[in-house]
Amino acid sequence: MRRRMILAAAVLCLAAPGLLHAAPWEFDPAHTGVHFKVRHLMISSVRGEFEKVSGKIVYDEADVTKSSADITIDTGSINTRVAKRDEHLRSPDFLDVAKYPAISFKSKRVEKAGNGSLKMTGDLTIRGVTKEVVLTVEGPTSAIKDPGGNTRVGGQAITKINRKDFGLVWNKPLETGGVVVGDEVEITIDVEIYKKPA
Repeated sequence: MRRRMILAAAVLCLAAPGLLHAAPWEFDPAHTGVHFKVRHLMISSVRGEFEKVSGKIVYDEADVTKSSADITIDTGSINTRVAKRDEHLRSPDFLDVAKYPAISFKSKRVEKAGNGSLKMTGDLTIRGVTKEVVLTVEGPTSAIKDPGGNTRVGGQAITKINRKDFGLVWNKPLETGGVVVGDEVEITIDVEIYKKPA
């Protein structure tokens, strides 16, 4: 549900000099996903994803710190493969998609973090609440040419948030102790972006 955010795509390009100035990069929706994991009943994990992600990436080859990402996630596209649960997640108890149709992320800075990874810091907005988050990005991969002549790059970003920080407070106590839904949400963004031949 969260920060599924989005964000990886941006960073992918940010680190690869020369990849972004000739033509704009586009998300490949068929190969891009924002995935999340949260504890259920304190004994297992529920996994899901947001299937619709869009955004804009600006890359500055001369100074990576001037690069930026502006990402939007369609909250209604949440999918945990259980229809009844997805309906609940879209309800006012959780994402309230009728009132808040999108989750957004706007980067503030990008830094090299060592070991070939990047650190992207930015503002994540869920249910109208904005908090600063940090994403650890593995990538970008080396650029490749697909059969259609497009240039493609991939990468993965990971972060964790406390859902209560964003107003996602619904829960139920268990008779044996604990609660139905954990507070910590782990978000993984797998991204594939491409640009058409110049």
